[in-house]
Amino acid sequence: MPPVVVNAAMLSCTMGLGPPMALTTIPKGPPVTAGGQQLATIADAIPMANIPTFGMCNSPTNPAVIAATAAALGVHTPMPCIPVPVGVWAPGSATVVLGGVPVLTAPSTCQCAWLGTISIGMPGQASVNGNG
Repeated sequence: MPPVVVNAAMLSCTMGLGPPMALTTIPKGPPVTAGGQQLATIADAIPMANIPTFGMCNSPTNPAVIAATAAALGVHTPMPCIPVPVGVWAPGSATVVLGGVPVLTAPSTCQCAWLGTISIGMPGQASVNGNG
């Protein structure tokens, strides 16, 4: 099984111009942890609550970028990133669920409405011990 993702995992977006940022999990009941950090699920895809800003958005489909580019007489102009996930993380774990929701795993991604792909660069833990 790929590593599970926990609170403070590092995320990046293909359309973001900022550095990787940390995922924030929001407790949904008694905490379930791995390596001392709360586990994330595929539902942890709320913009600005779970998924942070990635600095500036470089997507030519973002309406703010389109408007700024038009105002700059056609010179491409990135604007502040406000993530707009179009769904949950996918695929998540096929075997481990938390509160009926699949646990988030390192290979999962989340799509942004502005064509960015949000990915997990560092899941927040080094390894998983399946014998414990």
